[in-house]
Amino acid sequence: MPWLQVRLAITPDQAEVYEDALLEAGAVSVTFMDAEDQPIFEPDLGTTPLWSNTHLLALFEESTDEAELLGHLSVLTSGALPSYQIERIEDQDWERSWMDNFQPMRFGRRLWIVPSWHAAPDADAVNLLLDPGLAFGTGTHPTTALCLEWLDGQELDGLDVLDFGCGSGILAIASLLLGARRAVGTDIDVQALEASRDNAGRNGIEAERFPVYLPEHLPQQQADILVANILAGPLVALSTQIASQIRSGGKLALSGILAEQAEEVRAAYDKYFELDPTAEKDGWVRISGIRR
Repeated sequence: MPWLQVRLAITPDQAEVYEDALLEAGAVSVTFMDAEDQPIFEPDLGTTPLWSNTHLLALFEESTDEAELLGHLSVLTSGALPSYQIERIEDQDWERSWMDNFQPMRFGRRLWIVPSWHAAPDADAVNLLLDPGLAFGTGTHPTTALCLEWLDGQELDGLDVLDFGCGSGILAIASLLLGARRAVGTDIDVQALEASRDNAGRNGIEAERFPVYLPEHLPQQQADILVANILAGPLVALSTQIASQIRSGGKLALSGILAEQAEEVRAAYDKYFELDPTAEKDGWVRISGIRR
């Protein structure tokens, strides 16, 4: 059936008030969207940041009277209704529409990321089965792509890998499918650890080959390869710890770094690593090197 959609242009400090007002007015769903394609970088822990200019979209049943709805919203918000648009939209298979946005993706020469509802384009390739989820890392972001492409280009047979900030587990699982002997994952988010376990099982990875830990429980052992796709601030702050977890001659790949942050991160790691030239993709970079 068709729906009535209301779009409000708000700022982050208005979000809670207008979300509550829309739900009280009978909205069946409320969604926050970026109004200007503004990325959010390095949010504080425990926060859920919004864009400086945000669109708040609410769906109402088709029978909703527009004038009555606007009047009700005006009362609920003390007459301070922000800029808005109202339109009628046709119903659709939202789940199918969402799924159609995610197609198999190739990284490097051998590796494909394949959603569960698609057949692998190349059955003989290294196919990692992964669905979009709540944990970061599905291959669609440039930083994940940079790390996957780097892993695909490494000789991983028999090596031990540490995925520092493992998110969905995509980098660790990719390394195992590409030949690594064992991978360890660590993340501050318990939900990410659970997602990593689930995704490993889906790809036939035994739990003993991919143990995951909160940082405070991470065993003190050195890896042959360390990948960290997190953020520039933590990468700089944790540079000594990260370097200590890679054996001499071991390899490092860092991402989650904006191009303008590259020099700061390189400076933090230069004393520990012989660094490669910085690789860039869509304004994001990867910094890699060999432990001195």
